[in-house]
Amino acid sequence: MTIEKNIIISGKHEKPILIDLFFNGNSIKKPIIVFCHGYKGFKDWGAWNLMAKAFADAGFYFIKFNFSHNGGTVEEPIDFPDLKAFGNNNYTKELDDLETVIDWVYNNLKFKNEVDINNIALIGHSRAGGIVTIKAEENNRIKRVISLAGVCDFGKRTATTGDLEQWKKSGVKYVLNGRTKQHMPHYFQFYEDFITNESRLTIKRAVSNLKIPYLIIHGDNDTSVFVDEAKELHQWNLNSQLEIIEGANHVFGAKHPWEESILPNHLKETIDKSINFLML
Repeated sequence: MTIEKNIIISGKHEKPILIDLFFNGNSIKKPIIVFCHGYKGFKDWGAWNLMAKAFADAGFYFIKFNFSHNGGTVEEPIDFPDLKAFGNNNYTKELDDLETVIDWVYNNLKFKNEVDINNIALIGHSRAGGIVTIKAEENNRIKRVISLAGVCDFGKRTATTGDLEQWKKSGVKYVLNGRTKQHMPHYFQFYEDFITNESRLTIKRAVSNLKIPYLIIHGDNDTSVFVDEAKELHQWNLNSQLEIIEGANHVFGAKHPWEESILPNHLKETIDKSINFLML
C-alpha cells in the first residue's frame, strides 16, 4: 500500500492544509474518497488511519486532511497547538478548504494513473457531515456523499449557543476540551460568518436539493449528535439511505489515541456499509 502523509498544500486563508493519501499503487484508476474530520478533530485522530487503510484495501484512493484552521500546525498536526487558528475557524473556511482539496485532486498529475477524477465521494464525520452535504450540493464534481454521525443544523449550534451579547462584548467564548483540558476559543467572527452566510450554511436546503446518492450512518447511542438528527436528514431527502448502527456512539467505538491494530467493531460495520454504498 502507498501511504503519503502530511503533504502540504496552500489554503485560501493564509494557512496550509495537510493531506494524507492511502491507496494501492497498481496504475488502475480508482474511485476517490475525501474524508473530512469533525469539530475538535484532526486527520490522525483515533482509528482514522486504520479506516483509511480499510478503504484503500477495498480499492479506493483515500484522502484525509486537516482543515486549515482546525488548531493543528505543519509541525504538530495532531491535537491543537494553534488555538488562535482554532478560534478563527468557521464553516465557510472549511468549505473553502474542502474545495481546495478537490481542486488539488483534479490538478495533481503525480498520481493521475491511480485516480478516477470522475468518481469522487465525500465522507464527513460529525460537524463535517454538514460540510460535505453542502459541498456536494454546490459542486457537481461530487458523485456520492456520506454523513457519519452528522449534524443536521448549524444554526442551533451557532446562533443559540450561550450568551450572545456577552460573546459579542468579549469577542471570544471558550469550550473545554475534555481530553486535552485546553480552553478552546471561539471568536465572535464565527457567529458573524454564520449570519452572513446563513442561506448557504443551511443543511436542510442542501440535503433537500441533493440529486446524488446520499448515505446517512448514525449510532443510536450517540450522545453528542442524537440519532434524531440522522432521521431529520433522511426525511429531508427520502431518496437517501439511512443506516442506524445499534449501540454505536458518536465515534463508532473509537477513541484517541487508538492503540489497537484492528478497527473497533462499530467503525468496521460503518466502513463496510459505506463500501457497499459506494460500490453500487
